[in-house]
Amino acid sequence: MDNKEATLELGTKPIGKLLAQYAMPAMIAMTAASLYNIIDRVFIGQVVGPLAISGLAITFPFINLGAAFGAAVGIGASTAISVKLGQRDYATAQNILGNTVTLNLIVGISFSIVCLLFLDPILRFFGASDATIPYARSFMEVILAGNVISHMYFGMNALLRAASKPRQAMMATIFTVFMNIVLDIIFIWWWHWGIRGAAFATVISQALALCWQMKQFADQKALLHLKRGIYRLKKHLVENIISIGISPFLMNACACIVVIFINNQLVRYGGDLAVGAYGIANSIAMIFIMFVIGLNQGMQPIAGYNYGAQQTDRLMRVLKYAIIAATCIMVTAWLIAHLAPYYCARMFTTSPELIEQAIKALKINMMMYPVIGYQMVVTNFFQCIGKVKISIFLSLSRQLLFLIPLLLILPQFFGLNGVWASLPVSDITAAITAAIIMTIYMRRIRRQNVKEVKQ
Repeated sequence: MDNKEATLELGTKPIGKLLAQYAMPAMIAMTAASLYNIIDRVFIGQVVGPLAISGLAITFPFINLGAAFGAAVGIGASTAISVKLGQRDYATAQNILGNTVTLNLIVGISFSIVCLLFLDPILRFFGASDATIPYARSFMEVILAGNVISHMYFGMNALLRAASKPRQAMMATIFTVFMNIVLDIIFIWWWHWGIRGAAFATVISQALALCWQMKQFADQKALLHLKRGIYRLKKHLVENIISIGISPFLMNACACIVVIFINNQLVRYGGDLAVGAYGIANSIAMIFIMFVIGLNQGMQPIAGYNYGAQQTDRLMRVLKYAIIAATCIMVTAWLIAHLAPYYCARMFTTSPELIEQAIKALKINMMMYPVIGYQMVVTNFFQCIGKVKISIFLSLSRQLLFLIPLLLILPQFFGLNGVWASLPVSDITAAITAAIIMTIYMRRIRRQNVKEVKQ
């Protein structure tokens, strides 16, 4: 099957099979991506020590902020390409590909320069203490130096999925994970490079995968491929990419802001080990969040194509299946957090105090996860169909509108317990908000369908 046939099947193949075909590789790839971050933390926690885990947790806002800029370009471009393919506008899709490469280079290099110039003040603002800042600095110096590689790697993976190559995107991520594990063993275990070794392993593994990704897009026979004349930025294409990508950008930027608030409140009310406990809980949670993100990535080209092709019934069906799958994933996360929290925490550290705090963090952090899968899918759905304002609001609601006020208020009354309690309270509030907005939109769709039938 050539690329054009693979693209056309988005509007004809049964939705269930199509979602499995696109979502499974993306879910495997995203889960693998979270696994190599976990592997880094396991090596660091077991070999370097508990304070290194806390130092690594301080870098989460950096990772989220970098992901925010990457999502603004990568996810925005992949969604725009999917819509153009659904409209059979192959020339514009080709130009979006070239503009995406250029944007990733500009954003990746600019982000690195700015952050490296102000690294220590930024880390202090993120919640680093005298004990944890050396670890955080050592890690981020290497990560930021290779940031343009990370931007390009994640951006090209999103475009591979949009170009009907989900298996290639999965293979790129699995290769990155495998190489990261091998390099972690060499750099941390054998050569004793510590936390800096984990950073080198991440950047080098992504660089090798990026070379393979670029080779995939160098195939001149492919529907979308790299060629001369597509790299000069065009205002209307850049605006289209950014207008779609603004929602995932804000979601990741909010995650950055939220982690800053959480880290600072945890340091204030619980000390450095409380930050480490959150780092462990967040690492486990990210496995399941990445599953849902992968599901959303698999849903994105199907929803985007069928929205562009005005096939509303198929659009609603893929939404339904994605919500069911996401809910099952998050229920599994809830069960693991409540049935096996000790074993999750023990992977990262041998410190009894850190294990005890991590167990508590796991149980509370995932308390409302059974409803979060729904909220994530609905937010992504509105992004896929170009309802940018709704998607932005839902992206902001869980993290910015609800969680930050709770983080400021509850700890004043309940101390460290108030910091932890803020997480599940914001989760359930955001899920209810998403359900209300989705109900209103579904009623509008039904009324529109009734009018079309009468006509």
